[in-house]
Amino acid sequence: MPVELGMPAPPPRSTTARRPTRQLRVGAVGVGSDHPVSVQTMTTTVTADVDATLQQIAEVTAAGCDIVRVAVPSGDDARALPHLVRKSPVPVVADIHFQPRYVFAAIDAGCAAVRVNPGNIRRFDDKVAEIARAAADAAVPIRIGVNAGSLDPRQRVLYRTAPAEALVASALSECALFEEHGFRDLKLSVKHHDPVVTIDAYRILAERCDYPLHLGVTEAGPAMQGTVKSATAFGVLLREGIGDTIRVSLTEHPVEQVKVGCAILEALGLRPRRLEIVSCPSCGRAQVEVRELAARVSAAFDGFPVPLRVAVMGCVVNGPGEAREADIGVSAGNGKGQIFVRGEVTRTVPEHRIVEALIEEAQELLDASGGAAGV
Repeated sequence: MPVELGMPAPPPRSTTARRPTRQLRVGAVGVGSDHPVSVQTMTTTVTADVDATLQQIAEVTAAGCDIVRVAVPSGDDARALPHLVRKSPVPVVADIHFQPRYVFAAIDAGCAAVRVNPGNIRRFDDKVAEIARAAADAAVPIRIGVNAGSLDPRQRVLYRTAPAEALVASALSECALFEEHGFRDLKLSVKHHDPVVTIDAYRILAERCDYPLHLGVTEAGPAMQGTVKSATAFGVLLREGIGDTIRVSLTEHPVEQVKVGCAILEALGLRPRRLEIVSCPSCGRAQVEVRELAARVSAAFDGFPVPLRVAVMGCVVNGPGEAREADIGVSAGNGKGQIFVRGEVTRTVPEHRIVEALIEEAQELLDASGGAAGV
Protein backbone atom coordinates (compact mmCIF):
# COMPACT_ATOMS: atom_id res chain seq x y z
CA MET A 1 0.00 0.00 0.00
CA PRO A 2 1.46 3.42 -0.95
CA VAL A 3 2.88 5.61 1.78
CA GLU A 4 1.41 9.10 1.98
CA LEU A 5 3.94 11.90 2.22
CA GLY A 6 3.45 15.51 3.10
CA MET A 7 1.97 17.52 5.88
CA PRO A 8 -0.59 15.93 8.21
CA ALA A 9 -4.10 17.29 7.72
CA PRO A 10 -4.31 20.67 9.47
CA PRO A 11 -6.80 21.16 12.28
CA PRO A 12 -10.10 22.86 11.39
CA ARG A 13 -9.57 26.55 10.78
CA SER A 14 -11.86 29.43 11.62
CA THR A 15 -10.67 31.79 8.87
CA THR A 16 -13.47 34.05 7.67
CA ALA A 17 -14.50 33.42 4.07
CA ARG A 18 -12.64 35.55 1.55
CA ARG A 19 -14.16 38.96 1.02
CA PRO A 20 -15.96 38.85 -2.37
CA THR A 21 -14.19 40.99 -4.96
CA ARG A 22 -14.09 41.77 -8.62
CA GLN A 23 -11.89 39.34 -10.51
CA LEU A 24 -8.78 40.38 -12.46
CA ARG A 25 -6.22 38.68 -14.64
CA VAL A 26 -2.63 39.78 -14.14
CA GLY A 27 -1.21 37.85 -17.02
CA ALA A 28 -1.67 34.17 -16.23
CA VAL A 29 -2.38 34.89 -12.55
CA GLY A 30 -5.95 35.32 -11.39
CA VAL A 31 -6.39 37.99 -8.72
CA GLY A 32 -9.47 38.25 -6.54
CA SER A 33 -11.56 36.21 -4.16
CA ASP A 34 -11.97 33.36 -6.66
CA HIS A 35 -8.22 32.80 -6.79
CA PRO A 36 -5.43 31.93 -4.32
CA VAL A 37 -3.64 34.80 -2.61
CA SER A 38 -0.56 35.54 -4.70
CA VAL A 39 2.92 36.69 -3.68
CA GLN A 40 4.59 39.65 -5.33
CA THR A 41 7.89 41.45 -5.07
CA MET A 42 9.77 44.21 -6.85
CA THR A 43 13.16 43.98 -8.51
CA THR A 44 16.00 46.12 -7.20
CA THR A 45 17.98 46.18 -10.43
CA VAL A 46 17.99 49.01 -12.95
CA THR A 47 15.20 47.86 -15.23
CA ALA A 48 17.10 48.95 -18.33
CA ASP A 49 19.75 46.34 -17.43
CA VAL A 50 17.74 43.54 -18.98
CA ASP A 51 20.12 40.70 -18.14
CA ALA A 52 20.44 41.65 -14.47
CA THR A 53 16.70 42.20 -14.14
CA LEU A 54 15.85 38.87 -15.78
CA GLN A 55 18.35 37.14 -13.50
CA GLN A 56 16.65 38.60 -10.45
CA ILE A 57 13.21 37.71 -11.81
CA ALA A 58 14.41 34.11 -12.24
CA GLU A 59 15.65 34.07 -8.63
CA VAL A 60 12.40 35.36 -7.14
CA THR A 61 10.37 33.00 -9.32
CA ALA A 62 12.37 30.05 -8.00
CA ALA A 63 11.59 31.27 -4.46
CA GLY A 64 7.83 31.18 -5.13
CA CYS A 65 7.01 34.64 -6.52
CA ASP A 66 3.83 34.81 -8.63
CA ILE A 67 4.02 38.38 -9.95
CA VAL A 68 7.00 40.72 -10.25
CA ARG A 69 7.05 44.52 -10.44
CA VAL A 70 9.76 46.60 -12.11
CA ALA A 71 10.45 50.32 -11.77
CA VAL A 72 10.07 52.47 -14.88
CA PRO A 73 11.44 55.93 -14.05
CA SER A 74 13.17 56.53 -17.41
CA GLY A 75 12.82 56.06 -21.13
CA ASP A 76 15.56 53.43 -21.11
CA ASP A 77 13.55 51.44 -18.57
CA ALA A 78 10.41 51.75 -20.67
CA ARG A 79 12.28 50.52 -23.75
CA ALA A 80 13.46 47.46 -21.82
CA LEU A 81 9.92 46.34 -20.97
CA PRO A 82 9.18 44.34 -24.17
CA HIS A 83 12.31 42.25 -23.62
CA LEU A 84 11.44 41.60 -19.97
CA VAL A 85 7.83 40.70 -20.73
CA ARG A 86 8.87 38.30 -23.46
CA LYS A 87 11.38 36.41 -21.31
CA SER A 88 9.98 36.64 -17.78
CA PRO A 89 8.53 33.38 -16.40
CA VAL A 90 5.98 35.36 -14.31
CA PRO A 91 3.75 38.34 -15.13
CA VAL A 92 5.54 41.70 -15.15
CA VAL A 93 3.95 44.82 -13.61
CA ALA A 94 5.30 48.24 -14.55
CA ASP A 95 5.68 50.77 -11.71
CA ILE A 96 4.94 54.25 -13.09
CA HIS A 97 5.13 57.50 -11.19
CA PHE A 98 5.57 60.76 -13.08
CA GLN A 99 5.35 60.15 -16.80
CA PRO A 100 2.02 59.09 -18.32
CA ARG A 101 3.75 58.19 -21.58
CA TYR A 102 5.43 55.30 -19.77
CA VAL A 103 1.99 53.91 -18.91
CA PHE A 104 1.26 53.65 -22.62
CA ALA A 105 4.71 52.18 -23.23
CA ALA A 106 4.06 49.52 -20.57
CA ILE A 107 0.71 48.63 -22.08
CA ASP A 108 2.21 48.46 -25.57
CA ALA A 109 5.05 46.29 -24.22
CA GLY A 110 2.55 43.70 -22.99
CA CYS A 111 2.99 44.28 -19.26
CA ALA A 112 0.45 42.31 -17.26
CA ALA A 113 -0.52 45.33 -15.13
CA VAL A 114 0.52 48.86 -14.28
CA ARG A 115 0.93 50.44 -10.85
CA VAL A 116 0.35 54.19 -10.69
CA ASN A 117 1.16 56.64 -7.93
CA PRO A 118 -1.99 58.40 -6.67
CA GLY A 119 -0.09 61.49 -5.57
CA ASN A 120 0.81 62.09 -9.20
CA ILE A 121 -2.30 61.00 -11.11
CA ARG A 122 -3.85 64.45 -10.93
CA ARG A 123 -0.76 65.91 -12.57
CA PHE A 124 -1.95 64.24 -15.75
CA ASP A 125 -5.72 64.37 -15.30
CA ASP A 126 -6.12 65.02 -18.99
CA LYS A 127 -4.54 61.62 -19.71
CA VAL A 128 -6.75 59.50 -17.43
CA ALA A 129 -9.40 58.91 -20.10
CA GLU A 130 -6.75 57.92 -22.62
CA ILE A 131 -5.00 55.63 -20.11
CA ALA A 132 -8.31 54.01 -19.16
CA ARG A 133 -9.16 53.41 -22.81
CA ALA A 134 -5.75 51.94 -23.63
CA ALA A 135 -5.75 49.71 -20.52
CA ALA A 136 -9.30 48.50 -21.23
CA ASP A 137 -8.48 47.72 -24.87
CA ALA A 138 -5.44 45.68 -23.81
CA ALA A 139 -7.18 44.10 -20.77
CA VAL A 140 -4.43 45.47 -18.52
CA PRO A 141 -5.47 46.13 -14.90
CA ILE A 142 -4.18 49.12 -12.97
CA ARG A 143 -3.13 49.13 -9.33
CA ILE A 144 -3.60 52.34 -7.41
CA GLY A 145 -0.97 52.15 -4.71
CA VAL A 146 -1.32 54.55 -1.80
CA ASN A 147 1.06 55.15 1.08
CA ALA A 148 2.07 58.16 3.12
CA GLY A 149 4.65 59.10 0.50
CA SER A 150 2.14 59.01 -2.36
CA LEU A 151 -0.91 60.53 -0.76
CA ASP A 152 -3.37 62.76 -2.56
CA PRO A 153 -2.28 66.24 -1.35
CA ARG A 154 -5.87 67.05 -0.39
CA GLN A 155 -5.77 64.30 2.26
CA ARG A 156 -2.65 65.44 4.08
CA VAL A 157 -4.51 67.41 6.76
CA LEU A 158 -6.77 64.44 7.51
CA TYR A 159 -3.70 62.18 7.58
CA ARG A 160 -2.35 63.95 10.67
CA THR A 161 -5.28 62.84 12.83
CA ALA A 162 -6.77 59.87 10.93
CA PRO A 163 -4.09 58.30 8.73
CA ALA A 164 -6.10 55.18 7.87
CA GLU A 165 -9.09 57.27 6.72
CA ALA A 166 -6.79 59.51 4.68
CA LEU A 167 -5.20 56.57 2.90
CA VAL A 168 -8.59 55.15 2.01
CA ALA A 169 -9.98 58.51 0.89
CA SER A 170 -6.96 58.99 -1.36
CA ALA A 171 -7.33 55.56 -2.94
CA LEU A 172 -11.05 55.90 -3.58
CA SER A 173 -10.75 59.41 -5.01
CA GLU A 174 -8.21 58.12 -7.53
CA CYS A 175 -10.49 55.18 -8.33
CA ALA A 176 -13.21 57.68 -9.14
CA LEU A 177 -11.03 59.25 -11.82
CA PHE A 178 -10.94 55.94 -13.69
CA GLU A 179 -14.52 54.99 -12.86
CA GLU A 180 -15.68 58.21 -14.57
CA HIS A 181 -14.42 56.66 -17.77
CA GLY A 182 -15.97 53.26 -17.14
CA PHE A 183 -12.68 51.61 -16.14
CA ARG A 184 -12.94 49.28 -13.14
CA ASP A 185 -10.15 46.74 -13.64
CA LEU A 186 -8.48 48.16 -10.57
CA LYS A 187 -6.55 46.73 -7.65
CA LEU A 188 -5.93 48.88 -4.58
CA SER A 189 -3.38 49.12 -1.81
CA VAL A 190 -3.26 51.40 1.25
CA LYS A 191 0.11 50.74 2.86
CA HIS A 192 1.54 52.22 6.03
CA HIS A 193 4.71 51.53 8.00
CA ASP A 194 2.67 50.93 11.17
CA PRO A 195 0.92 47.52 11.03
CA VAL A 196 -1.99 48.75 13.17
CA VAL A 197 -2.69 51.67 10.81
CA THR A 198 -2.31 49.26 7.90
CA ILE A 199 -4.89 46.90 9.40
CA ASP A 200 -7.31 49.77 10.05
CA ALA A 201 -6.92 51.15 6.53
CA TYR A 202 -7.53 47.84 4.78
CA ARG A 203 -10.54 47.07 6.99
CA ILE A 204 -12.11 50.41 6.05
CA LEU A 205 -11.27 49.98 2.38
CA ALA A 206 -12.67 46.44 2.34
CA GLU A 207 -16.04 47.80 3.52
CA ARG A 208 -16.17 50.59 0.93
CA CYS A 209 -15.34 48.83 -2.31
CA ASP A 210 -15.25 45.44 -3.98
CA TYR A 211 -11.90 45.85 -5.71
CA PRO A 212 -9.15 43.26 -5.07
CA LEU A 213 -6.69 44.42 -2.43
CA HIS A 214 -2.91 44.20 -2.51
CA LEU A 215 -1.60 43.96 1.06
CA GLY A 216 1.62 45.53 2.20
CA VAL A 217 3.29 47.19 5.17
CA THR A 218 5.35 49.83 3.42
CA GLU A 219 8.96 50.45 4.44
CA ALA A 220 8.65 47.61 6.93
CA GLY A 221 12.38 47.68 7.67
CA PRO A 222 15.21 45.15 8.02
CA ALA A 223 14.60 41.41 8.07
CA MET A 224 13.42 40.78 11.63
CA GLN A 225 11.46 44.00 12.14
CA GLY A 226 9.90 43.86 8.69
CA THR A 227 8.95 40.22 9.01
CA VAL A 228 7.23 40.83 12.34
CA LYS A 229 5.35 43.88 11.06
CA SER A 230 4.26 42.14 7.86
CA ALA A 231 3.26 38.91 9.55
CA THR A 232 1.25 40.86 12.13
CA ALA A 233 -0.74 42.86 9.59
CA PHE A 234 -1.14 40.08 7.03
CA GLY A 235 -2.05 37.51 9.64
CA VAL A 236 -4.90 39.63 10.99
CA LEU A 237 -6.23 40.72 7.60
CA LEU A 238 -5.96 37.40 5.80
CA ARG A 239 -7.63 35.59 8.70
CA GLU A 240 -10.49 38.06 8.26
CA GLY A 241 -10.69 37.21 4.55
CA ILE A 242 -9.16 40.53 3.45
CA GLY A 243 -6.39 40.50 0.86
CA ASP A 244 -5.80 39.06 -2.59
CA THR A 245 -2.10 39.63 -3.19
CA ILE A 246 0.76 40.43 -0.80
CA ARG A 247 4.18 42.00 -0.94
CA VAL A 248 6.60 41.89 2.02
CA SER A 249 8.61 45.14 1.87
CA LEU A 250 11.78 44.14 3.69
CA THR A 251 15.04 46.03 3.34
CA GLU A 252 16.47 42.79 2.02
CA HIS A 253 17.01 41.04 -1.30
CA PRO A 254 13.71 40.41 -3.13
CA VAL A 255 14.22 36.66 -2.73
CA GLU A 256 14.02 37.08 1.04
CA GLN A 257 10.84 39.13 0.64
CA VAL A 258 9.28 36.32 -1.38
CA LYS A 259 10.37 33.63 1.08
CA VAL A 260 8.75 35.50 3.97
CA GLY A 261 5.59 36.10 1.96
CA CYS A 262 5.29 32.44 1.04
CA ALA A 263 5.98 31.40 4.63
CA ILE A 264 3.19 33.67 5.92
CA LEU A 265 0.69 32.16 3.49
CA GLU A 266 1.85 28.64 4.36
CA ALA A 267 1.49 29.32 8.09
CA LEU A 268 -2.09 30.51 7.50
CA GLY A 269 -2.95 27.48 5.39
CA LEU A 270 -3.38 29.67 2.29
CA ARG A 271 -0.55 28.05 0.31
CA PRO A 272 0.57 24.41 0.30
CA ARG A 273 3.41 23.91 2.75
CA ARG A 274 6.82 22.84 1.58
CA LEU A 275 9.56 21.98 4.07
CA GLU A 276 8.65 22.71 7.70
CA ILE A 277 11.26 22.34 10.40
CA VAL A 278 9.68 21.86 13.84
CA SER A 279 12.57 22.58 16.19
CA CYS A 280 12.63 23.38 19.88
CA PRO A 281 13.97 26.74 21.09
CA SER A 282 16.57 24.91 23.22
CA CYS A 283 16.96 25.22 26.98
CA GLY A 284 19.08 23.95 29.84
CA ARG A 285 17.88 20.39 29.19
CA ALA A 286 19.37 20.35 25.70
CA GLN A 287 22.41 18.14 25.21
CA VAL A 288 23.00 19.18 21.62
CA GLU A 289 23.37 22.53 19.85
CA VAL A 290 19.81 22.63 18.50
CA ARG A 291 20.20 25.80 16.44
CA GLU A 292 23.18 24.42 14.55
CA LEU A 293 21.53 21.03 14.05
CA ALA A 294 18.28 22.59 12.81
CA ALA A 295 20.24 24.74 10.35
CA ARG A 296 22.06 21.70 8.97
CA VAL A 297 18.80 19.74 8.65
CA SER A 298 17.10 22.66 6.91
CA ALA A 299 19.96 23.02 4.43
CA ALA A 300 20.04 19.27 3.75
CA PHE A 301 16.31 19.15 2.94
CA ASP A 302 16.23 22.31 0.85
CA GLY A 303 14.71 21.35 -2.48
CA PHE A 304 13.37 17.97 -1.33
CA PRO A 305 10.78 17.01 -3.97
CA VAL A 306 7.80 16.63 -1.62
CA PRO A 307 6.60 18.64 1.41
CA LEU A 308 7.85 17.31 4.71
CA ARG A 309 7.52 18.17 8.37
CA VAL A 310 10.82 17.40 10.09
CA ALA A 311 11.11 17.57 13.91
CA VAL A 312 14.49 18.50 15.41
CA MET A 313 14.37 18.22 19.19
CA GLY A 314 17.16 18.70 21.70
CA CYS A 315 15.97 16.39 24.47
CA VAL A 316 13.60 13.52 25.24
CA VAL A 317 10.93 15.66 26.97
CA ASN A 318 9.17 16.99 23.85
CA GLY A 319 10.94 14.96 21.20
CA PRO A 320 8.68 11.91 20.97
CA GLY A 321 5.47 13.92 21.10
CA GLU A 322 6.57 16.39 18.45
CA ALA A 323 7.90 13.56 16.29
CA ARG A 324 4.46 11.96 16.20
CA GLU A 325 3.20 15.08 14.41
CA ALA A 326 6.03 14.98 11.87
CA ASP A 327 6.95 12.83 8.91
CA ILE A 328 10.40 12.24 10.35
CA GLY A 329 12.28 13.58 13.34
CA VAL A 330 15.13 13.28 15.77
CA SER A 331 15.44 13.57 19.53
CA ALA A 332 19.12 14.26 20.18
CA GLY A 333 21.34 14.16 23.27
CA ASN A 334 24.30 12.43 24.88
CA GLY A 335 26.13 12.30 21.59
CA LYS A 336 23.42 10.41 19.72
CA GLY A 337 20.01 10.85 18.15
CA GLN A 338 16.85 8.76 18.18
CA ILE A 339 15.38 8.82 14.68
CA PHE A 340 11.58 8.79 14.39
CA VAL A 341 9.38 8.05 11.39
CA ARG A 342 5.75 9.01 11.95
CA GLY A 343 6.30 8.93 15.71
CA GLU A 344 7.96 5.50 15.83
CA VAL A 345 11.63 5.12 16.76
CA THR A 346 13.39 3.42 13.88
CA ARG A 347 17.01 3.60 15.03
CA THR A 348 19.58 5.43 17.12
CA VAL A 349 22.62 6.93 15.42
CA PRO A 350 25.73 8.87 16.53
CA GLU A 351 25.25 12.63 16.56
CA HIS A 352 27.46 13.14 13.52
CA ARG A 353 25.15 10.86 11.47
CA ILE A 354 21.82 12.48 12.39
CA VAL A 355 21.38 14.53 9.23
CA GLU A 356 22.45 11.64 7.03
CA ALA A 357 20.03 9.30 8.80
CA LEU A 358 17.12 11.72 8.39
CA ILE A 359 17.81 12.02 4.68
CA GLU A 360 17.92 8.23 4.37
CA GLU A 361 14.58 7.84 6.14
CA ALA A 362 13.00 10.56 4.01
CA GLN A 363 14.27 8.91 0.84
CA GLU A 364 12.83 5.57 1.94
CA LEU A 365 9.45 7.21 2.49
CA LEU A 366 9.70 8.86 -0.91
CA ASP A 367 10.55 5.56 -2.59
CA ALA A 368 7.71 3.76 -0.80
CA SER A 369 5.27 6.44 -1.96
CA GLY A 370 6.16 5.97 -5.59
CA GLY A 371 7.96 9.30 -5.66
CA ALA A 372 4.93 11.55 -5.25
CA ALA A 373 3.31 13.39 -2.38
CA GLY A 374 -0.09 12.40 -1.12
CA VAL A 375 -0.50 9.35 -3.36
